[in-house]
This record gives sequence, C-alpha cells and structure tokens, in this order.
Amino acid sequence: MADSSSSSHSLSPSSSPSSSSVRRIIHSALQLFCWKQPKTSAAAFGVSLTVLVSLSKVSIISVVSYLLLTCLCVTITFRVYKAVIQAVQKSEEGHPFKSLLDRDISVSSETVRPLIDQGLIHVNWFICQTRRLLLVEDVVDSVKLAVVMWLMTYIGAVFNGLSLLILADVVLFMSPLIYQKKKSQIDELIKSVRSRFEETLMKLQNRLPGAVKRTKTG
Repeated sequence: MADSSSSSHSLSPSSSPSSSSVRRIIHSALQLFCWKQPKTSAAAFGVSLTVLVSLSKVSIISVVSYLLLTCLCVTITFRVYKAVIQAVQKSEEGHPFKSLLDRDISVSSETVRPLIDQGLIHVNWFICQTRRLLLVEDVVDSVKLAVVMWLMTYIGAVFNGLSLLILADVVLFMSPLIYQKKKSQIDELIKSVRSRFEETLMKLQNRLPGAVKRTKTG
C-alpha cells in the first residue's frame, strides 16, 4: 500500500522534474521582465533590442558576425592586456579567463528532456485547439479567432515580423514598469474593455441560431 502511494506521489504533476524545470524558467523570465534585478534586465533589454533593430537593418549573418567580432575584440584586448601586465609585474596569475574555461557549460540530457516533454504537451494542446477552432466545434470561439485573424491582417499590412518582435520586446520590458506606476488606472481600463467585449460577445451569441449557440455547462 505504501508503494502505491509513493509511486502516485512521484507521478504527480507538482513533483515531476518537467513541471519544476518549466516553473524555474517561467520564474526567471518573470524576474527578468519585472526588473527584479535592474542591471540584468537593463542588459537583456539593451542587447535584445540592439539585436532586433540590427536585424531589421542588415542580414542576420552580418549581425552575428559583428556580435562575435565585438566579443572577440574585447576578449583578445583584455587577454593581451593581462599578459603584458603579468610580464611587467612578473606575476604568475595565469589565464584571465581560466575560471570561465574550467566551468562546465555542457547541456545534459537530464536538462533538455523535461523541456522537450513539456514542449510536446504544449504542441499537442495547440494542435487540438487549432482543429477545434478551424472545424467550428464552438461557433463563438471560432468567431473570436476570425476576428483576431482579421485584425492581424491590418497589423501585418503595417508591420513586418521584425517590427512586431521589436514592439513585443519593448512591451515585455516596459509594461511592468508602467503597470507598477499606473496600476489602478490600467486595472480600471482593462475591466471596462473586458466588460464591453463580453457584452458585445453576448449580444452576438444571442443572435445565433439555437442549434449553434455555445453549450453552457452548469
């Protein structure tokens, strides 16, 4: 009896390594976007925005080449500088990047496997939801998707993919800061927009024929 209880406990979602790994990743991302560590968030925002803006101007090959070239210029200069200092001072400090070179940065299968398993869960969910929406299992949900796709056609006519990524990057890093300063006003605005949307959706649903209305589960 104890074996069955222990096995069921080990198989519970809350204790699975996959869910714990994903939770750690989500927690780290939230810490980054919410500016819990301002220096790290500022560096991530600056690098990501620089890369995206560069990609919008030149090819990805040039961006990667310039990034690696910049990194090499910094590391080679620092390496030569430390070598000269050690030669002048006749010290034996060794390689300046020795601690980084000795650090194990290999990716283990134990780290990757939970992420792949969790990714498959989301992929399967996405496939099922896509089938449900495209084959109109629920008319209201399919209409929602149609409205969103219709709006996306206008967005796509104004922005390209990289422009949307740049905008998303700015929103991800800036919206938490703005929300912290204007929390009450934003909450009120979101509540108002949501109530109007639900009211409009309810009116649309009431006009649908009875055979295709959303089935309500009590």
